Amino acid sequence: MARPPRPRAAVALLAGAALSLLLAACGGAPSSSPAAAGSTGSSGSQQSTTTTTRPPGLPHPAALTAFPTAPVVTGAGSWLPSGRPVDGTSAVFETKLVPPGGTQAAGIAWMDTRLLSARLYSGSISPGGGPYPYTAPVQPAQATSLVAAFNGGFKMATAGGGYYTTGKAIVPLVAGAASLVIYTNGTVAIGAWGTTLTMTPNVADVRQNLVPLVAGGHPTPQASDPTWLTWGKTCGVSACTTGTPGVENQWRSGAGVTADGALVYVTGPTLSPLQLADLLVRAGAVRGMQLDINPYWTVLVTYSPSTPNGAATPTNGSKLVAATVQGPATFFNPSWARDFVTMSARPAG
Repeated sequence: MARPPRPRAAVALLAGAALSLLLAACGGAPSSSPAAAGSTGSSGSQQSTTTTTRPPGLPHPAALTAFPTAPVVTGAGSWLPSGRPVDGTSAVFETKLVPPGGTQAAGIAWMDTRLLSARLYSGSISPGGGPYPYTAPVQPAQATSLVAAFNGGFKMATAGGGYYTTGKAIVPLVAGAASLVIYTNGTVAIGAWGTTLTMTPNVADVRQNLVPLVAGGHPTPQASDPTWLTWGKTCGVSACTTGTPGVENQWRSGAGVTADGALVYVTGPTLSPLQLADLLVRAGAVRGMQLDINPYWTVLVTYSPSTPNGAATPTNGSKLVAATVQGPATFFNPSWARDFVTMSARPAG
């Protein structure tokens, strides 16, 4: 309990109150008054003022060097800002690269996790069950800060891992599985469950999918496993029908984290698991994982409303890779039943 003010302090407080009433009657305190500059209470400490600024963002990514065996593509490796800025600063940058041995460019997105906050949206197909507090479609309250969104992983029956959200394991988590973890403050980590990542009180979501694709800044040995079906059953060259033989070089997507905490995402056509890993590493990922695959499922979209706090909508979104089947409307479609991740402007602290 605070001690009663000393007599002189009491007199000063009464005088200050009287002055405040007089100034209020005359239109308020001038900007040079103690009330505007920060007053001192009976404890002698200066009152703190509320700040509405965010911490500074990460250094913007450096240009990427093209792979020497890849065809020359205009603009390859040069980053361009995409999506709404956060406090006037671009939080998402995009580029493209052709992987080693490849013929077509993949899209790469770099996301500033100091300026952006992640959230996992769950679906009735993946992970199944529900209802969930965050599921498609993105609601108006969340659309006003939405900057980007991207696909999740496999259906849980083939994911080789688990799914944790809303404070419980929807599907039991698997030790060693590649895991995208979102913490209660919206930051993101990627790694192997049980070693680089474990359950803590501030874990909000865990999305597991297969095994790590990148570790220690290099493709894992499994990335170059000749048994490429380890990384999922793919569609054929021109069809996704039952009985059509799949191909190794198919649409794939993946995510990774850089040494300074940025989140990178890659998707593109005709990618092998190793090529996907090579692209993540070239983008700076020190740990990474494969997400969903095949033509219908991979997508990253950024949204650029005309005003800073305007709502993201299908009409102001743009794809990372123009050829992806899904697009800006996907995450606003009530029937979209798969999990996905949103990246939104981090609330000012």
